[in-house]
Amino acid sequence: MVNALPWPATKAVLSNLNLSNKVLLDCCNPIKSDLSGVEIGTTTSGGEMVAEWVRGAKVVKIFNTTGSNNMENPVYGGAAIQMFYCGDDADAKKTAAQLASDAGFEPIDAGPLTNARFLEPLAMLWIWLAFHGMGRDFAFQLLKR
Repeated sequence: MVNALPWPATKAVLSNLNLSNKVLLDCCNPIKSDLSGVEIGTTTSGGEMVAEWVRGAKVVKIFNTTGSNNMENPVYGGAAIQMFYCGDDADAKKTAAQLASDAGFEPIDAGPLTNARFLEPLAMLWIWLAFHGMGRDFAFQLLKR
């Protein structure tokens, strides 16, 4: 299952679903309606709130840190861009990583679901840059030595 709902609709929709023991890929970000920032962060995250609303689901935060054009084509200069993901269930994270890989990304395990507190602001940075001069044809790249 994938949550790609607008943040304001997320609780109402997900709270009415029985997703116990199901993998839920949370792609939603708690972005303010005027795109000025995230509604929550640092002490909790949208991903953690989603996990509360769908108790028993295996929530993985993924596919939330870049734009749709990069979802369509995640390759820059012949290299796949990274897709960060985080969650608390090892098997659910393997499923999410495989889907990211199948979609052409290099999956990067960003740890437990509490680290959605970092991924959601990273998404806001991508959005801010896209709307303030960068356009949408860019991606963050993790470089390693």
